[in-house]
Amino acid sequence: MERLNELLGAVDSFVWGWSMIALLVGTGLFLTFRLLFVQVRHLGHAIACVFGKYDQPEESGDISHFKALATALSATIGTGNIAGVATAIATGGPGAVFWMWITALVGMATKFASCTLAVKYRKIHTDGSASGGPMYFLSLGLKNKKLGAFLGASFALFGIVASFGIGNMVQANSVVGGLEYLLPEALQAGGFSLWDGFTVSWMSLATGLILSFLTGIVILGGIKRIANVAGVIVPFMCSFYVIGAVVILILNVSAIPEAFGLIFKYAFTPYAAGGGALGVAVSQAIRFGVARGVFSNESGLGSAPIAHAAAKTSEPVREGTVAMLGPFIDTLIVCTMTALVILVTGAHLSNFDGSALTAHAFEKGLFGYGHYLVGFGIMFFAYSTLIAWSYYGDRCAEYLFGEKAIPVYRWIYVACITIGAVGGLKVIWTLADISNALMAIPNLIGLLLLSGVVADETKRYCQRLKNGEFRNPGEKK
Repeated sequence: MERLNELLGAVDSFVWGWSMIALLVGTGLFLTFRLLFVQVRHLGHAIACVFGKYDQPEESGDISHFKALATALSATIGTGNIAGVATAIATGGPGAVFWMWITALVGMATKFASCTLAVKYRKIHTDGSASGGPMYFLSLGLKNKKLGAFLGASFALFGIVASFGIGNMVQANSVVGGLEYLLPEALQAGGFSLWDGFTVSWMSLATGLILSFLTGIVILGGIKRIANVAGVIVPFMCSFYVIGAVVILILNVSAIPEAFGLIFKYAFTPYAAGGGALGVAVSQAIRFGVARGVFSNESGLGSAPIAHAAAKTSEPVREGTVAMLGPFIDTLIVCTMTALVILVTGAHLSNFDGSALTAHAFEKGLFGYGHYLVGFGIMFFAYSTLIAWSYYGDRCAEYLFGEKAIPVYRWIYVACITIGAVGGLKVIWTLADISNALMAIPNLIGLLLLSGVVADETKRYCQRLKNGEFRNPGEKK
């Protein structure tokens, strides 16, 4: 196991080196300027779309704008908001939060572009349902068809692998980590040894089996059932978690300016005393901030476009504006809440990591009982992510192997949940980081090559919107 950790750590360091960080943030910056700061100009329009002002129920597709966003958010608002933020702070210092913000801001433009393309190049089946995502806009949109086919297949392959990491095993493992902190006495039930040095607790096994069952009964119903469940869970779990965080921040309001000060200070200066040269310390903050930011909001990975491609709309740009709300809600609101709670309570000075660190912070902030809120919340967060990522993976499997591969993929996906629950945290987080990078590369290449298409679509849509061509359903002309 130790050798495996070392090997995966070396691979992770390579794929998440400065070249990947430059590609992710650079693509977002390029699209931000190319699209004239679309994330600022169309924020109000995006909110109007989410609340149904421009819904088109008669159009092809499977789900509404709101349910498409809820499904995408159910995949992003997960343990990345609890464990991911905590890991970023524990490993990269408070300054990592600043780089998470930067990733989210430019990621809004990235997500807008990718989801616009996903709707434009999606495949509509005979029953009116849709399949879309980077694998389709890469293979159909690029002029060089051989390159497009290669990049599309690469994305789909890496998407399947990533679904077992970021969307599956990491989520199950983080639930177990939270429960171990929440119910330490459960560990006394013992377990059994698989090989020398690796023991599986009965609690981990039971948690994995339960999660596998609860996920299976939803994902077998396809995107409509997943969207219906996500449409209920996402608003509830966001409100539940954010209210708890707001209470802690109100109780510690005097410490908030200092917390922001730590974030901005250590984004550019070394955090730990004697932590080495300036470049090393700051590079850790940037690397883990960007990596955990991407893990949290998935901007640049190309996963969310798969969900947004299922929206009932004939306007690609409209769904793109809805999609860019994902990083805004996920990282700039929910992740910021988590980070501030960790910092204002002083929990970042402890030896905890991952979901246990966030649970410790909430426990300190809510009179010794806040860890129950985190334990309860992480179950919903992880569960919603599990069901949403199953859809991403089965669309990738369908693209590569046809419809017959979907049920096979789903059964393997359900089995991997239990495997993730009993696995080691370090190995699983590392695997998730690697698969994220491999998934992002073909998607980002496609976005850069097709940025002109997005710019043209956006310009035409904005002109039509300005001319008042779009009306509420049922509104008289």
